[in-house]
Amino acid sequence: MARGPILRTAAFWHPIGVIKAIALPWVVFRSGERIREIARYVRCRTYMAVACVYDKKGRADSIKLEPALGTGASVLATERSGQASNEHRDREVDRMKDRNGAVNRVLASIPAKDYRRLGNQLEPVSLKFGQVLYEPGGTIRHVYFPIDCLISLLTAVDKRRTLEVGMVGNEGMAGMPFILGVGLSGVRALVQGAGDALRMAAPIFRIEFDRNRPLQEALFRYTYALMAQISQTAACNRFHEAEARLARWLLMTRDRVASDDFALTHVFLAHMLGMRREGVTEAASTLKRKKLISYHRGKIRILDIRGLTASSCSCYRIVKAVYERAQG
Repeated sequence: MARGPILRTAAFWHPIGVIKAIALPWVVFRSGERIREIARYVRCRTYMAVACVYDKKGRADSIKLEPALGTGASVLATERSGQASNEHRDREVDRMKDRNGAVNRVLASIPAKDYRRLGNQLEPVSLKFGQVLYEPGGTIRHVYFPIDCLISLLTAVDKRRTLEVGMVGNEGMAGMPFILGVGLSGVRALVQGAGDALRMAAPIFRIEFDRNRPLQEALFRYTYALMAQISQTAACNRFHEAEARLARWLLMTRDRVASDDFALTHVFLAHMLGMRREGVTEAASTLKRKKLISYHRGKIRILDIRGLTASSCSCYRIVKAVYERAQG
């Protein structure tokens, strides 16, 4: 264990209560069982900010714990402040659930007794349209459980063009490489639908994942479904016509944000579908003439779900069936 000079105070959470002690500006726990034994007693989101140190191959090498107190400050965290922070977090989570009844399906599948400890580490966040969560080759610092937002997984074709290979909504989690022991993202994760999510610091998520069997099972099932979505999307982008691809994309988006209205421009859709803007405009115009959708100044509304499903390619039904089968 490596340490820096003693500069300030902090509080550590322990099963017997809050331990008020002199803390260090940073502490690094090297890999091995010692990480789990120490880090499991640190309430990282309340008192400590957590980062993970990786080797050149992107493998987790150590866990770095930084006091969540101001640099140079000498503050003694109290149990009361920790409880206030938790109460605020719980209110935010309840607000997200009450707004439109949406929940994250991975988290909702976990039994209450297993979710209780996991829930204490989750932080509510509001994600903005166009916000980049990960870059290819970048470190995964948090995992995200969308509630009513949508995250697009993009791969770079060249310096100017990207192509969507998958999307993550309230059925899953963004940051999946981390459950495989890889701390680096292979794609760009871009928020394509603004909304709320719950996030967790990646190193602490890894600890929770290792000891929470229901969470493991839920994410393994989701991994299976996400792999099916990615492979089907690749085939769809290669073989299907623009109109069918756009219909499929709109239906998949609707399923994940539980809304018929989207704020999307043709330029953005062109990047998502790997098409020219003119191709998107033509496909959208065809769907509009059939009275399946309406669009005006970057806003699209689905008018006829059944008709749009009939116009989409078979990929939509295949991917949806895989998700339903994975959820049991």
